[in-house]
Amino acid sequence: MTRALMLQGTGSDVGKTVLVAGFCRLAANRGLTVRPFKPQNMSNNAAVADDGGEIGRAQWLQALAARVPASIHMNPVLLKPQSETGSQIVVHGKVAGQAGGRDYQALKPKLAAAVLDSFAEVSRGADLVLVEGAGSPAEINLRAGDIANMGFATRAGVPVILVGDIDRGGVIASLVGTHAVLDAIDRAMVRGFLINKFRGDVSLFDEGLAAITRFTGWRSFGVVPWLKAAARLPAEDSVALERLARGASGRLKVAVPVFGRIANFDDLDPLGAEAAVELVFVRRGERIPADAALVVLPGSKATIADLADLRAQGWDADILAHHRRGGRVAGICGGFQMLGRRVTDPRGIEGEVRAADGLGLLDVETELGPEKTVRNVAARTVAGSLPLSGYEIHLGVTRGPDCARPFALIDGRPDGAVSADGRVFGTYLHGLFTSDAYRARLLSEFGATASANYREEVDAALDEIAAELDRLVGLDALLGVAERVR
Repeated sequence: MTRALMLQGTGSDVGKTVLVAGFCRLAANRGLTVRPFKPQNMSNNAAVADDGGEIGRAQWLQALAARVPASIHMNPVLLKPQSETGSQIVVHGKVAGQAGGRDYQALKPKLAAAVLDSFAEVSRGADLVLVEGAGSPAEINLRAGDIANMGFATRAGVPVILVGDIDRGGVIASLVGTHAVLDAIDRAMVRGFLINKFRGDVSLFDEGLAAITRFTGWRSFGVVPWLKAAARLPAEDSVALERLARGASGRLKVAVPVFGRIANFDDLDPLGAEAAVELVFVRRGERIPADAALVVLPGSKATIADLADLRAQGWDADILAHHRRGGRVAGICGGFQMLGRRVTDPRGIEGEVRAADGLGLLDVETELGPEKTVRNVAARTVAGSLPLSGYEIHLGVTRGPDCARPFALIDGRPDGAVSADGRVFGTYLHGLFTSDAYRARLLSEFGATASANYREEVDAALDEIAAELDRLVGLDALLGVAERVR
């Protein structure tokens, strides 16, 4: 018998992803077969599911927490923003097209069937399915055709716990206000509320809990403090990036420019976990630190547009000056493409601008094309033959003289490029820094010592979060309101 429960939030970034991951690990530790599900996600941090195709990185993490293979059905609809108004639409792991915000609203009813089919697939054979909402059900202007929050909950008959973030302030008003704007049918799906990210003496909020229940009639499932272990988990999306800070001042400074369409920036998390590394995310209006030893250009959902953004910020001059001073530069996926001499988009896949000059630090050129490479891979570095594991998600083919010096071999196939002086490299391999052996080798080249086993750290963080949630909320409380899947 499969039961299901959905965590929705009073807004974005209230901590739903971490809570679902923590409860997944808690249920798995109790011996239950538990699976995560998110009907619709919006993020440029994607992962490759075990059954092929793209899903949100958050659902990949939640599957890891649940100790089950990640599936495309855990996140049937993924929106990957490419501009201020439009996104690439990924359905069941494959690109299904592009749409602006208004056009997507019209598409949502057609996507409902795909969402419900995937939910049935995820539910099959599970004891418990934990569903994560997106944004807030209080956005009643988007309720018609909704597949992310109450539209899904009412169709699938999945009860809801509403999560409020007390750290951002106004949590009483946000919960009471959500109750006020929901219609009677949606309101009836809510079984209670949970306060997240509390700092200080929890007893000081006793009257707040009572007030929320008095105004709404909803049961309190408790108060969860700021979970410090969550900082050791991969970041989900650009909302988290706005506040992301890594490490104290370390021996090795690694600078990462934050493009407007940055993607898969969790590639940098393993470096940020190292005590010897100071990972600096360079925001708009800031300069790339002159004392950085390594500059890493991360992935991008719109390479040509982000190249223009890079130049508008003056980062191109900073990077070239860094290289002239003897500094090293690395590029991953879109960042790799930017390091070359030129990027062309003859079919207009990314937009109206069809070509842009790159930084010229690698003697390669990239042509974007319609075929998208999406796969998990195992690889080895060419230098030192160190093991790597990760995934590829990219459009385009990169060619040029520097490709004769590949960075890695993937199933015997050369990947990436290395400059003649050895101080610049690019690769299409996401996740390369999770390799402890490679990360240790890289840090040693700068005179630093690696200390973290990254995968073990993530797993330990999930267990810590699960233990805290068990103490503060308890799995039985969730199972008591979870209902049988229709």
